[in-house]
Amino acid sequence: MAKGKATLFFCQECGHESPRWMGKCPGCGAWNSLVEEPVVRATPAARAGISPGLSAGDKPVSIAHVEVEDAPRFPTGSGELDRVLGGGVVPGSFVLVGGDPGIGKSTILLQLAARVAAEHGTVLYISGEESARQLRLRADRLGTLNDRLLVLAETNLDAIEQHTLAVRPVMLIVDSIQTVFKPDLPSAPGSVTQVREGAAHLLRIAKAHGIAVFIVGHVTKEGSLAGPRVLEHIVDTVLYFEGERHAQFRVLRAVKNRFGSTNEIGLFEMRDAGLFEVDNASQLFLAERPLGVSGSVVVPSLEGTRPLLVEVQALVSASTFVSPRRTADGIDLNRVQLIIAVLEKRVGLLLGNHDAYVKVAGGVRIAEPAVDMGLAVALASSFRDQAPDRRTVVIGEVGLAGEVRAVSRVEQRIREAEKMGFTRVVLPQANLRTLTSKSSIELVGVETVMEGLEAALNG
Repeated sequence: MAKGKATLFFCQECGHESPRWMGKCPGCGAWNSLVEEPVVRATPAARAGISPGLSAGDKPVSIAHVEVEDAPRFPTGSGELDRVLGGGVVPGSFVLVGGDPGIGKSTILLQLAARVAAEHGTVLYISGEESARQLRLRADRLGTLNDRLLVLAETNLDAIEQHTLAVRPVMLIVDSIQTVFKPDLPSAPGSVTQVREGAAHLLRIAKAHGIAVFIVGHVTKEGSLAGPRVLEHIVDTVLYFEGERHAQFRVLRAVKNRFGSTNEIGLFEMRDAGLFEVDNASQLFLAERPLGVSGSVVVPSLEGTRPLLVEVQALVSASTFVSPRRTADGIDLNRVQLIIAVLEKRVGLLLGNHDAYVKVAGGVRIAEPAVDMGLAVALASSFRDQAPDRRTVVIGEVGLAGEVRAVSRVEQRIREAEKMGFTRVVLPQANLRTLTSKSSIELVGVETVMEGLEAALNG
């Protein structure tokens, strides 16, 4: 820290420190993200270069001589949550659950706390936003009452630590990290300094005493508060809730996980009595799919090890503006613009004076390139006002030359389509040549976007 300075500027996105304010953060490149915070004196351990919780007598050892044992886990009672966490909760792990306000973070954590308390031991739920009475009313609604689930309305981190060490729970939940504070820091709760130091304090509790700690991090639309991005470097696991708060389905995605894969997702349905696991996601996503309508295509997307059949919808209409509109919901807008350019150049569809609106039904987000061909078919179908075959699914990555490239794990996608009653799959020719298992479903291999459109729309 700069000597003689009473304050420093911290980036709300990446935590970068600066002695003066700048419009653009030099660390992450975010604009208008630096906020002023009072200087906090470094502890003697920090000045000596000793990380809190580590012994100064530790010495480097050969990695081949480090003792390894499987991390013990205990199940949460929710198969979807266990999948995202990598098989269950690791004692001493530090997990951040982030998402927009009202999306279900507190709901799923209260349900988690009740299940763990019933099966594994005492759980301490700290609420900085609600009173104990409010938590009781929510627990009555969710059916999560348990004698070993202890609740406390507290925001002082020193008091939270005292209660935690007195109770010795198997799990500690803090809702939320933006409301708690360390009394020895002069900044206000929710500031970058308080959020970062508070998270580091809870991390030491988790590692020193083997307590699994879950914290809630809020994300505002304006991004004015120090949200989960500041915390991602501290915690072991980052889970994000995706989906609209008014939509029926929620997707829980692992963005970071030191104890498992970051490719897995958990699917939940929001009901009056809380969040419930979705057993057959493909069936629910396709339940309201319109039949015989142009612009609607089913695509097998792969999320981690789970194949999902999702509906990609496109609406192409003549534009009344000089620059046509391009809108995407649930898929990257840049990918939509790329596919439109390929359709114009390689297929000859004159989309330059047409608006294009693309949506992935059900509130799920898809990012893998295997949906390219399905997106191209949806756009061409709407442009021509020609409905594709309702029993056909489309797979394939599209290149700028108009070629259809192979995708990964195509056999899993085909099996999911067959299970859901589809009779035909349009897929890359390269994948068709390498298939080893036989299927009763009709497989149509294509090498170009033009061939893919013909197979999907005229097959």
